Amino acid sequence: MTGHDYVTEADRALEETYEEPMSLAAYVDRLFENPQIASHASKYLLEAIEAAGTRTVVEEGEEKERYRFFDDPYNDGEHAILGNTEVLNGFVDDLRSIAAGRAKDEKIIWFEGPTATGKSELKRCLVNGLREYSKTPEGRRYTVEWNISTAEGGERGLSYGDDGGTSAADEQNWYESPVQAHPLSVFPDAVREDLLAELNDELDDHVPIQVDAALDPFSREAYDFLEERYRRRGEDDLFSAITDEDHLRVKNYVVDVGQGVGVLHSEDDGRPKERLVGSWMHGMLQELDSRGRKNPQAFSYDGVLSQGNGVLTIVEDAAQHADLLQKLLNVPDEQSVKLDKGIGMDVDSQMLIISNPDLEAQLNQHSDRNGMDPLKALKRRLDKHRFGYLTNLSLETELIRRELTNETAVWEAGSYDELADRIRAPVRVTIKDRDGETRVQEFAPHAIEAAALYAVVTRLDEETLPNGLDLVDKALIYDQGYLQEGDSRREKEEFDFDDDGNDGDHGIPVTYTRDTLAELLQTDRDRHHADLPVEDVVMPRDVLNAMVEGLVDAPVFSTGERSEFENRVVPVKNYVYDQQESDVIEAIMYDKRVDEETVAEYVEHVYAWETEEPLYNDRGERVEPDPLKMKLFEIEHLGRFSESEYDGNQPRESVRNFRREKVITSLNRHAWEHRDEDFSVEDVDLTAIPVIKTVLESHDWDDVERTFEDFDPRQWSDPPSDTQTAAVKEDTIETMVDLFGYSAASAELTSRHVMGQVSYRWD
Repeated sequence: MTGHDYVTEADRALEETYEEPMSLAAYVDRLFENPQIASHASKYLLEAIEAAGTRTVVEEGEEKERYRFFDDPYNDGEHAILGNTEVLNGFVDDLRSIAAGRAKDEKIIWFEGPTATGKSELKRCLVNGLREYSKTPEGRRYTVEWNISTAEGGERGLSYGDDGGTSAADEQNWYESPVQAHPLSVFPDAVREDLLAELNDELDDHVPIQVDAALDPFSREAYDFLEERYRRRGEDDLFSAITDEDHLRVKNYVVDVGQGVGVLHSEDDGRPKERLVGSWMHGMLQELDSRGRKNPQAFSYDGVLSQGNGVLTIVEDAAQHADLLQKLLNVPDEQSVKLDKGIGMDVDSQMLIISNPDLEAQLNQHSDRNGMDPLKALKRRLDKHRFGYLTNLSLETELIRRELTNETAVWEAGSYDELADRIRAPVRVTIKDRDGETRVQEFAPHAIEAAALYAVVTRLDEETLPNGLDLVDKALIYDQGYLQEGDSRREKEEFDFDDDGNDGDHGIPVTYTRDTLAELLQTDRDRHHADLPVEDVVMPRDVLNAMVEGLVDAPVFSTGERSEFENRVVPVKNYVYDQQESDVIEAIMYDKRVDEETVAEYVEHVYAWETEEPLYNDRGERVEPDPLKMKLFEIEHLGRFSESEYDGNQPRESVRNFRREKVITSLNRHAWEHRDEDFSVEDVDLTAIPVIKTVLESHDWDDVERTFEDFDPRQWSDPPSDTQTAAVKEDTIETMVDLFGYSAASAELTSRHVMGQVSYRWD
């Protein structure tokens, strides 16, 4: 596209966002067409969240419905909040109660948690989501603007001391409410109540619209001025004259920080009143004709409540503003705040504070005084939602990749196998050396997985482990929802996990992992092998060793934490090695895998053998289950049985039990899960049967030895030419590169590492 095309595209985007100002009557007519544009703050925030829809996720081994709003969908996921779905769902539930005026409307929502748990992302996600939602027809947000210069006999303008013109068309004389006043606040109370009653009767929603606020002081100044002028004239239709299009217009605005969203940052200072609503500009008071009183036109309205009026008020790093929190005590239930003793302002804003655990320590400093605790009233009004560290391997992997690369898309997958591929995948980063030259640095497959798994393992409560499991098992159950143990698949419900454990309360934060990996990228390290390709490779063991070694000097960890975390790395190393070993074996055996047709034929024969369901050949002729085919498959491909476990071709008890318990049971489970469909064996996903999944997807060293009789892992690093080992290695490296995501260098290093471990126990 040309430059002109891009400008035209931008014009079109803004045209869709903004509307021409309208009269108050036209706004009311539009309300009855689309009532939700009048929603009060908490209801509007709720609608923005719900408008983005939901999706199903697995966290801590359980399926949960997650609001897509928190995936930052309008911003391509850049500030998505990973995990903590249950906490966010609790927030939405409370928001729904607040919006409906049920019980919690006096509460201040509080998000608390240790550093690097997504609290800052929550703020950005809320701002992004509300901004983009307000650009949609359903999410339009409106306020009022005033022009008093057109009033007959009007000798002054409305702005801060400026002289106004006399034309309604002169845009410099229109002044928007500085606190996003709701258009319905212009109406007298009784009329507004009737209007809302009629509107809510037509509203198909369990949360009625509530607009209780009076006009803000700035708008009231304009209203009173116009009322006085037209009353003196003896105007019969006084309200119509005041709200005539020459004086009052309703306009839409895009919600953003400073306009509908107020954010008080940790570094913001000033007296409590300044931080809350703003400050008086004393020089302006001298210029305005105020007759000895404070004129609201001379107020800055730059406090957090002023900016957030209409939608959302956020106090970031609330421990830095603990003095302010007590000033907020009565704001949620009274919905008002004062500019000073004589001038008050109604506020409609959902209040939300964010803090690290240090705020809780401040709030509890007088807890030993029991009923005399001076902070008790404040604590009663805080509705706490606690963010914890991620305890899902896939989410932590996704987060680390985000920290290292520019990837922002939120991971969504149809099955866990898709997630597993992303978890194990390599990361390649282009970096610039000190001499200005660029090079590609690779985190080998399983390297990011290793870092993520180790971080998750440090966050899990060891005291709640069921017998027979280690922390890696627990991490896998939390991520998958089940644990695969050979042919058996055990669901999370089968394990006795203590729901009151401390999972996610402490552990290695992602910032430590990110910094460790970034340092590995920039460190000039000796090459593992001089004969490798030019890419520098960071292996999983490099990552884990660096993370453990760095614990000693990291000030974020206590002595006890360092010792605890060091002791947890061994099972992670063992697991990651098992994954690397599996990759190498599968690459070696890739061309020797059993095809799905052979497996399907075996399953069909077993099903017919047990259930007496008919089997038909390609010509539609009925055939009997073939005991020889089943026997050969079980001996040669499953590798589970020998000739001694058959009488001729007929299976003995151990084989019969295997067929019933491992194959038929899985088929019956599949049939039950698909009971509303026409079930047939042909429709079964064979990988849904654990024992069959094993046949299709995994092998062991016995398979390698049986298939390649002259193979010798001790020769792997430099195999003699024209040997079976050399041929196997060449095919294996090629498969790892082409199909498993390895580079030539990482495939070489990984396979050498695995063969080094295998060679000394090779028979």
